[in-house]
Amino acid sequence: MSLITNKKIGFNYNITETLVAGVELFGFEVKSIRKGQGSLDGSYVTVRGSEAFLIGSFIPPFQENNTPKDYDPRRNRKLLLTKTEIRKLGDIEKTKGLTIVPISVYSKGRVLKVDLGIGTGKKKFDKRETLKKRDTERETRREFSDR
Repeated sequence: MSLITNKKIGFNYNITETLVAGVELFGFEVKSIRKGQGSLDGSYVTVRGSEAFLIGSFIPPFQENNTPKDYDPRRNRKLLLTKTEIRKLGDIEKTKGLTIVPISVYSKGRVLKVDLGIGTGKKKFDKRETLKKRDTERETRREFSDR
C-alpha cells in the first residue's frame, strides 16, 4: 500500500525502469509518512561519492511541538542501496537526458521503501499529447458506461 505518491510523475516523465530503495528517516518523519503527510513533488535523486540522496521531498513533522527547533522538512535524505545499485545510479545520472525521480513511498513490513523511476522528462508537446489521450479515454469510458 502506497503512503505517499508523486501524482505528476506520469505527466512529467517517461519512466523506463524502476528500482526500490530504503530511506533513512527520523522517527517522527516515519510517523508523519504513515499518517499520509508529505509530498514528493519536485524531488529527485542524486549521487554524491558513494552515497545516494533524495533531494527536495517534503515531510512535515508528526507533532510540531515535539520536533527539534532546527528540523528542516525539505532536508536531504540518504537512500539505502547496495554499492552496485549506487554505481548504476551514478552512471545513469551522468547520462544526459536521464533523471532519477521518486515515484512513491510505501511500507513493507515495518520499514519504509521508496520506488525510484529512471526516465526522461517530457517536452511540452508530449504533455499536450498525454492530456489529449487522457481526454479521449475518458470520453470513450463515458460512452460505454451510458449504454
